[in-house]
Amino acid sequence: MPSHRPLWLRVTLVSVCCGLIVLLIGLGNWQMRRLDWKTALIEAVETRAYGVEQPVPVQGFEADTHSYLRVKTYGRLQNETSLRVKALTELGAGHWRMTPLLTAEGVIWINRGFIPSGLSDDEMFQPSGEVEITGLLRTSEPDGTVLERNKPAQNRWVSRDVAAMSEASGLSAAGPFFIDADHMGPVTAWPRGGLTILDFRNSHLSYALTWYALAALLAIAVLWRVKAQVFTQDSEDVA
Repeated sequence: MPSHRPLWLRVTLVSVCCGLIVLLIGLGNWQMRRLDWKTALIEAVETRAYGVEQPVPVQGFEADTHSYLRVKTYGRLQNETSLRVKALTELGAGHWRMTPLLTAEGVIWINRGFIPSGLSDDEMFQPSGEVEITGLLRTSEPDGTVLERNKPAQNRWVSRDVAAMSEASGLSAAGPFFIDADHMGPVTAWPRGGLTILDFRNSHLSYALTWYALAALLAIAVLWRVKAQVFTQDSEDVA
């Protein structure tokens, strides 16, 4: 049966399909580049997180270089200035206890760890005097989350925004980072430190294979359709 579609329309449809194939292959290539980037990031983070403690880079902090770096510092915890930041962990719903640490280099906010909802300050382990803090360096989390915003005036915090916490507490400006501290005190003591999650999702390979598979299927469909059209045209010429 002869095709009722004009030649220009058939050529346009084939061209569009070829363009889509190129686009799908490009998306697959982009995901492969993302895979290389994510793999390198995971290796770098694991190297930093499980390495020997380093001094806190107070002056030269760079998120790409220092995030999750294991660090050690000393100072006095300002327990009376602690804030609670909404948290959801493997231990359940509750808060992170954020406490400023006064050091020789200035103020550094310390995430002392997780505390369950309803726990009073008197029920927490609160070391006094000069203390040693070890943990992982984390980048400040400005403003809030996708669903909620910090409300400093109401003392309601949903993200660890270092600049806003310092301003609300009347402290001098701190660096754009905080420390996720290792657990301090008895094993059963609150806050429960050392809960930093280092499991990064890496699905870029599956995404890349999906784009490549779609490109291959579309290419097969186009070739089949072109072949069928040529065969039909040859049959009509013979007839």
